Amino acid sequence: MPQMSKVELYAAIRRDHREGMKLREIERKYNVSWRTIRKAVDSVWPEPRKKLPPRATALDPFKPVVDGILRADLDAPRKQRHMVTRIFHHLVEEHSADVSYQQVRRYVADRKPQILAESGKTPIEAFVPQAHQPGMEAEVDFGDVTVKLAGELVTCYLFSFRLSYSGKAVHRVFASCGQEAFSEGHAGAGRGTGEGRLATACPYSTVLRPPGGGPSPPFDMFFRTRAGGPHAHSREKRAR
Repeated sequence: MPQMSKVELYAAIRRDHREGMKLREIERKYNVSWRTIRKAVDSVWPEPRKKLPPRATALDPFKPVVDGILRADLDAPRKQRHMVTRIFHHLVEEHSADVSYQQVRRYVADRKPQILAESGKTPIEAFVPQAHQPGMEAEVDFGDVTVKLAGELVTCYLFSFRLSYSGKAVHRVFASCGQEAFSEGHAGAGRGTGEGRLATACPYSTVLRPPGGGPSPPFDMFFRTRAGGPHAHSREKRAR
């Protein structure tokens, strides 16, 4: 019989049991005990494997010392914190520990995040939800793309335009990623998304950012024109 995973074995045992096969026959067919058959019939998923208790190591008596060093490093300047090599030499030279460097390295790698979490100094995980209005925002970028022209590989530039709300995208390939390609890409995006008024803003686009900061003129002009279309909101809602 081919080798089966435990999930497949449980499924096969349940199938034979539903078809009326006797327990003795199932035992002989799959070479399992009646306890395994009972577990397969009672539960769809196998029980998770029990974790064995960690084995005692030569480092165990010195783990409190390492923990103390790691806790002291929480308030120490970055350049004064203990590296693994320094902790290892500290144990060997000052505590006569008969341990290997690999033991110390593995323990420090596992224990340092735990001590940081216990101290409450772990970085706070957060996220900023994004909410996009129909017809108000889009993402534009250029990327390299290799195409075959006349039998030769040529590097071109892919203009990628994506509406943030609906996800509808328009792509154009240009020989360069300069100002003209940028403007023509916006014009094509306006036609591709069904908002023809976009093309009126594209000839005046510029990729330079103003000295005072803020959005560059093409994006500011483009977004205001895109949002100003009479049917922009309803059109992008249908496209979503």
